[in-house]
Amino acid sequence: MNRYIRRASVFCLVLLVALLLNAARVQVFEADGYDDNQANRRSALIRYGQPRGDILVSGEPVTGSRDSGGRLRYERTYAEGPKYAPVTGYASQIYGTTLLENAEDDVLSGTDPRLARFPLWTDISREQQPGGDVVTTVDAAVQQAAFEELGGKKGAVAAVQPRTGKILALVSTPSYDPGALAGTGQSVVSTWSRLNGSDGQPMINRALKQTYPPGSTFKVVTAAAALDHHKVTDIDADTDTPSPYTLPGTSTRLTNEAGGCANASLRRAFEISCNTVFAHLGVDVGLGGMVGTAENFGFNDPELKVPSTAARSVFDTDMDAAQVALSAIGQYDTTATPLQMAMVAAAVANDGVVKSPYLVDKLTDAHGRTVSTTRPKTLHRAMSRGTARHLKEMMTGVVTRGTGTGAAIDGATVGGKTGTAQHGVDNKGTPYAWFVSWAQKDGADDPAVAVAVVVEDAAAHRADISGGGSAAPIARAVMQAALR
Repeated sequence: MNRYIRRASVFCLVLLVALLLNAARVQVFEADGYDDNQANRRSALIRYGQPRGDILVSGEPVTGSRDSGGRLRYERTYAEGPKYAPVTGYASQIYGTTLLENAEDDVLSGTDPRLARFPLWTDISREQQPGGDVVTTVDAAVQQAAFEELGGKKGAVAAVQPRTGKILALVSTPSYDPGALAGTGQSVVSTWSRLNGSDGQPMINRALKQTYPPGSTFKVVTAAAALDHHKVTDIDADTDTPSPYTLPGTSTRLTNEAGGCANASLRRAFEISCNTVFAHLGVDVGLGGMVGTAENFGFNDPELKVPSTAARSVFDTDMDAAQVALSAIGQYDTTATPLQMAMVAAAVANDGVVKSPYLVDKLTDAHGRTVSTTRPKTLHRAMSRGTARHLKEMMTGVVTRGTGTGAAIDGATVGGKTGTAQHGVDNKGTPYAWFVSWAQKDGADDPAVAVAVVVEDAAAHRADISGGGSAAPIARAVMQAALR
């Protein structure tokens, strides 16, 4: 009889061990899979069962949480939602998260192990911490100036601090209120449908996620390539460039809006934006040299994150000479985000060095304890220090006596470059007006800000001057806010 009891006991012990091992497998090794399963409502109930952490601008929260009393209890709220939507994104019980709400979701929702005082115990117990906060690099005054100046126009502004890469402003208009997407009611579904069906496409983040032909603002890159590859050694010497200029291997003649471009010096061609001179220089530098310089500025980088992923700005790597000529003036297949063009201006202001742009200064727990800090880092050297010095001179000339005089600021040195990118069939579409610039307060050690502005619905002539007329005043207001 004892023998049968012993066998039964051993069998029961084996079953118990198997049960414990299976429980460990489910709870430890397969927990993430169950957590991420769409049929598992528990994670959603936990996520929305407590207030979400906040996103801060200039030390003040621009987000909040509201107790709805429902099963997914806490809904996201936004202070001045349309103004900060390109920074925060939205957090929706139905449609998920975007931008910072997505990139820093673990901190904001309280699931990041760094928020715990005792991370190992929290991993074992799976205890959820109160949501942490995301402290951004955005300057409230700079963001406000960009949002106000764009007004009802369709366009975008990106502003960065050249020496560090801190993003001071990201604005996209028309915008939307992300708070209208929080919750689970029918109104959320209706709002989502209306926003996505709007002709103005308010949910597109034009500053970070949309690319445009950069037009003549790309001539900053072409000038850097020509100087670094020694195709120009004296910016005041005449260039051997006819006007009009026949594109290599074609009968197409490239013309200029401005007069006096025949054999113009690099300085003069930059100030009045001669297409012929820069197309010719692009051909002289060649495809390899142009691609290398563009990529040093950040073009063709699919991994740029701020921490949200930016759209890839493109400079084609397979072109004939005529296509290189057009690309050198920001046309053909060349496209860029406003953030990328702000990086171009920042590289000039920062002695040729491109800093990696970033939007999050630090992450803190619910008690204000810092759990992570972003340190500035160099992305590339875009050009030599000497080339950057020449470009500073030329960009300053654009503002003092060229096409960008609308960006001048008393008490500061301002450099800029206008641009108008034509598009549509036979270039009949309304041109995109561009302006890229930087500003340094008199007596300051470093430039305060670099800015890129694009206006899609600019009522302007198809000339580079339109960038100065439509976009430069917006950039001026943004730079003034940063200088203050």
